Amino acid sequence: MKHFIPTLLLIFLISFKGVGQSKTYVTSGLELIFSWADITDNNKVESANLRFAPVINIQSYTHLDFSEKFGIYSGLAVRNVGYIYGNYKTPVTPTNSIITTFEKRFRSYNLGIPIAFKIGNLSKMFIYGGYELEIPFLYKEKKYENGDQLKGEKITGWFSDRQQSLYHSVLVGIQFPYGMNLKFKYYLTEFHNQGYTASDGSKPYAGLLSNVFYISLNSMLFKNASFDPSGKE
Repeated sequence: MKHFIPTLLLIFLISFKGVGQSKTYVTSGLELIFSWADITDNNKVESANLRFAPVINIQSYTHLDFSEKFGIYSGLAVRNVGYIYGNYKTPVTPTNSIITTFEKRFRSYNLGIPIAFKIGNLSKMFIYGGYELEIPFLYKEKKYENGDQLKGEKITGWFSDRQQSLYHSVLVGIQFPYGMNLKFKYYLTEFHNQGYTASDGSKPYAGLLSNVFYISLNSMLFKNASFDPSGKE
C-alpha cells in the first residue's frame, strides 16, 4: 500500500502533460450518504443499521477530460462517515466484569483526496471509479439504549486515537444526465483503532473489526461537462 499512492499520484501528474489539448474545469457539489459496515466482533459476524448523513458532505474537484469519452479528476472533499452498531458490548474492565449491550453510533469527519477516472459519454452518461485517501479529523461516538441517547455518554475529539489516522477506500459510480450521480464506496481500512486503551484500562474496540461502506447521491459534481441528454455539447 505504501507504493500504491505515490504511483497513482505520479500517473495523475504525468497525465497533465497533455493539458494544452484537453478540457479542464473545476466543479463542486454535495453528497447524501447512506452507510453501513461489515462488522466482525470478536470473530462473530454482526450487522450494522442504516445511517443517513445528509450533512456536511462537500466536494470540489478539478477535472481533466482528454476527450469526449475519457477523463480523470482529483480534488478535496469534507465527508461525514460512520456507522450504527446495535449490538455493541461494553468491554470488561478491572472494576467491572458485567457485559451489557448497547447501540453505538460512530462517525468521523474526514478530509478526502480522490484520484479517479471517467469513461463514457462525458456530456451525457458515464461511469467513474478510483481510489480515495481520507484523513479523519473530528471523531464522535454516542451510546443509545432503547432508542434514547444516554446522557453523558458522548465522546468527541479532534484527531482521536480511537480511530485510524488514515483511511484508504475505493469508489465506483455512474453519472446520469442533468448532473445527478450514484456512487458506491468501500473503506479498505477498518474504522477503529483496536489497540486504543481508555483511561479505565479497557480496550473498547479490541476484536471489533468494522469496514464502512456506503451508497450516496451526488449533485452537480460534473456540471461543467455541459450535460446534454441528447449527448451533444
